[in-house]
Amino acid sequence: MSKTRTFVTLLSITAMSWVLMGAGRPAATAGDTNLEILRDSIRANKKALVAASLGLTDEESQKFWPVYDRYQKDLTALNDRYLQIIQDYTTHFDDLTDEQAMKLLDDYLKADADRVKLRQDYVAQIAAVLPGRKVVRFFQIENKMDAVVRYDLAANIPVVKR
Repeated sequence: MSKTRTFVTLLSITAMSWVLMGAGRPAATAGDTNLEILRDSIRANKKALVAASLGLTDEESQKFWPVYDRYQKDLTALNDRYLQIIQDYTTHFDDLTDEQAMKLLDDYLKADADRVKLRQDYVAQIAAVLPGRKVVRFFQIENKMDAVVRYDLAANIPVVKR
């Protein structure tokens, strides 16, 4: 379990770097290529952790990985929304109006609701290719990685000024 915890910690640090590298930066800069390389690395490391943690048979692997790849693609689009919210917040942090603050909150809550819906949608798809205990284990791994990244974000994103 110690190796898994260490790996999740390293993954979260990398993910945090990914998020913070993008925060407050205009789109379409030269750093976008580096960001994509970093994101690909995070996804590969995450996939390795999932593979090591699930202990899939060859038959399960053949069915699971295409579903996993679709899930990650959909999750990436959702994470891009979170990144945009963080960028908007950091861009306007010093001069954030009440209206902007409420819009950011609304956008965040909608993205959160969409994250829950995405996971709910994929439970059935993953359950169609894996036994129940492995489905639960997969979502536990996802939740743990997500919790670490969210904790790091919470620690590094300042609270709205009074």
